[in-house]
Amino acid sequence: MRVLGIEGTAWAASAAVFDTDADEVFIESDPYEPESGGIHPREAAEHMGDAIPRVVETALEHARDGGGVDAVAFSRGPGLGPCLRIVGTAARALAGSLDVPLVGVNHMVAHLEIGRHQSGFDSPVCLNASGANAHLLGYHNGRYRVLGETMDTGVGNAIDKFTRHVGWSHPGGPKVESAAADGEYLDLPYVVKGMDFSFSGIMSAAKDAYDDGERVEDVCCGLQETIFAMLTEVAERALSLTGTDELVLGGGVGQNARLRAMLREMCEARGASFYAPEPRFLRDNAGMIAVLGAKMVAAGDTLSVPDSAVDPNFRPDQVPVTWRGAEESVARAPSTTDTVRGAEATVTTEGDVVVKRRLRKEYRHPELDERLRRERTVAEARLLSEARRAGVPTPLVRGVDLREATLTLQCVGDADLAGALSTEAARRVGTHLATLHDAGIAHGDPTTRNVRVTAGSSTVFFVDFGLGFHTGHVEDHAMDLHVFGQSVEGTADTPEPLFDACLAGYLDAGGTAAETVVERLRTVEGRGRYQ
Repeated sequence: MRVLGIEGTAWAASAAVFDTDADEVFIESDPYEPESGGIHPREAAEHMGDAIPRVVETALEHARDGGGVDAVAFSRGPGLGPCLRIVGTAARALAGSLDVPLVGVNHMVAHLEIGRHQSGFDSPVCLNASGANAHLLGYHNGRYRVLGETMDTGVGNAIDKFTRHVGWSHPGGPKVESAAADGEYLDLPYVVKGMDFSFSGIMSAAKDAYDDGERVEDVCCGLQETIFAMLTEVAERALSLTGTDELVLGGGVGQNARLRAMLREMCEARGASFYAPEPRFLRDNAGMIAVLGAKMVAAGDTLSVPDSAVDPNFRPDQVPVTWRGAEESVARAPSTTDTVRGAEATVTTEGDVVVKRRLRKEYRHPELDERLRRERTVAEARLLSEARRAGVPTPLVRGVDLREATLTLQCVGDADLAGALSTEAARRVGTHLATLHDAGIAHGDPTTRNVRVTAGSSTVFFVDFGLGFHTGHVEDHAMDLHVFGQSVEGTADTPEPLFDACLAGYLDAGGTAAETVVERLRTVEGRGRYQ
């Protein structure tokens, strides 16, 4: 089978042919390059209107040499509406004239599926790092579930905002990568909340540093080291949460050598496999559209013309994944060994105590790594004790070694909540979160791996306060609920009743203040990309 793919979500006018028998992809692209600033939607659409016919004709000429085209796939969204409509119109006309099936592809899912197709991985965590997006996804219960994502802007757009500020042309990513090679590390804000993250504070600090006279090379170095360390950390947190040992990278920012090196080093350290496609499949391209289109055609997932409208806000978790088996899941059974490796630390059970050692992360800049390990060890020791005094079950702190970033703790529970999910336990998580928040504490990372339970007991223990902090702000409390909800959504067979039970426990224990937090939660949930 040969599938012609057409891509045009923003800047890349691209057409491709995928030959399933030979597993070969031919790509022809004509990218839009603005004279100044970022992408201008009107200019990008004008470019699409001019370039799409040319790249499609080139792809068709290639396909004719192999016997023609059996289906037409196009990027249905997300993206810029004017660009998407041009691509959709071209795809409908072409499918009709050739009398072949029409396939509407989610651009973000295509970024992930090309890596899966080439790597042969079973069911990996997928990190998408592109201009307008940044997601962590895993396949579970028939869809790609969002395990974590940016809460403001895409990673490439964030970098471009800084480069426009210093007067550099689009795209900014390669220019930051080049300048960073001649820079020294500059400390910038590091914002990770569970597996979600934010770039707005980093961008503001980077602009201010440049305006205050810091060398642009140093700002670029700090910017790159900070942003990519955040992405690598949340990717490792997703591996830890799900229990999988496979990571795939997608998206145009994935062309950055430093990001790929960080992710590869992290995976090697924890014994996981890592795959990044070659650059032509990382940037926006029609090859990934054609490859996923072929899988969808084989599954019978095609469109009629009346049902083929484009969707500029087409989220990856809205896509019914018809081409993968229902039994597949990114979630794995929790480890039962005496030493468990989490995202940040190894936890070793030694009788009635556990020793938690925060590991040095070789992928992070040494100054950043030292700061985070120390700050999080101090925060965890203090907040475990404060939470316990507030009435939340936590392990007793038996010893603290700041030099080695190591805690000795009471052993609590006999399993993570991830392996023993129930509505009653989820309700108690909500109750304890309300108690924490009333005491002015945010846990920071209350996933199902950071709650311990004991068979036959109703007690649930909160552990791992490394991302915790003191706060009375409704936003921070809502983020705790959001993080727990995402961890349930991404790993549980029936997530809705579990999260509903958590919210019920939270509202019952927290009163009027809790109602305000749950209202803010709805705002937080709507902040993800394309909500």
